[in-house]
Amino acid sequence: MKTLKAGDKVPDFTVNNQDGEAVSLSDYKGKKLIVFFYPKASTPGCTAEACNLRDNYELLQEKGYELLGVSADSEKRQSNFRNKYEFPFPLLADEEKVVLNAFGVWGEKKFMGRTFDGIHRKTFIIDENGVVERVIDKVKTKDHAAQILEQ
Repeated sequence: MKTLKAGDKVPDFTVNNQDGEAVSLSDYKGKKLIVFFYPKASTPGCTAEACNLRDNYELLQEKGYELLGVSADSEKRQSNFRNKYEFPFPLLADEEKVVLNAFGVWGEKKFMGRTFDGIHRKTFIIDENGVVERVIDKVKTKDHAAQILEQ
């Protein structure tokens, strides 16, 4: 697993969002972008993280950020997750792991003595030119917006 780091150019990607609409990195050219990866929609930690970002969405937008949430869930599961919690940002349904592999967040994990492949919860802050400014490796799910805003 080779994770993108500060200074790396993000490779362009196109993946469907929760409504089946294609979303590409190039759609955000000229904008600052937060891409947050989470293991599974509607699980406690992922819900806490996405709700914290929802609750601070206006503040993040005031700072010039757009948001994209990404997991390997289906469009239907992402749509249900987004609708249930009224997220104002798109959720990408990366079932083929295009974006997960481009950012290097899919790989071996250990949990309760078991080893398996999965999504590493990380957040990438990307500048207007598609270059990673910062990576948050240790996401605080209940206070994630504050982590993003501290510079």
